[in-house]
Amino acid sequence: MAAPPEPTRGPRIALAAVIAGLSLGLDLWSKAWVWNNLRDQAAWKVSDKLLHFDFACNPGSAFGFLNDVDWARYFFIVITLAAVGYLVHLARTLPTTSRAAFIAIGLIAGGALGNLHDRLVRVYAGDYCVVDFIVVYLWGGKTWPAFNIADAVLVAGVLLFLLVLPRTEAAADHRPSA
Repeated sequence: MAAPPEPTRGPRIALAAVIAGLSLGLDLWSKAWVWNNLRDQAAWKVSDKLLHFDFACNPGSAFGFLNDVDWARYFFIVITLAAVGYLVHLARTLPTTSRAAFIAIGLIAGGALGNLHDRLVRVYAGDYCVVDFIVVYLWGGKTWPAFNIADAVLVAGVLLFLLVLPRTEAAADHRPSA
């Protein structure tokens, strides 16, 4: 019995592009809302023990990495452009058997582009920065560092990609050669 034909690449790339666009749109909308409603305002508590929204201007990256370095913005812009270029390469070369891999690519690209947008245009108190605003409470009254929708979809995309990559590679290994 012959293996079913591999799905065509165009619809898979379109899926990744739609997911990236939706992720980017949601991120930019949420940051615009925070910028207009929470900047220089008190935090908006959703739940006293679970979640609140609070404007934060982050000139570095996750966990404050490179917050106090003048060249950090340029470093992250270059890294982001390289990463998005690599994602485009992956979308053009990955086996098309895994729809989830293309969803992951879209999530990662959308998140990366959302934070890139901020690094290019958001200025607060004289600094370019990424707008973070989601604060989740942990045990003992501690909180996870503030993050945004772009961070969340990027991490979800990376986790999904790590889950599906072994199966995607296995499918590629079992394809008949042309």
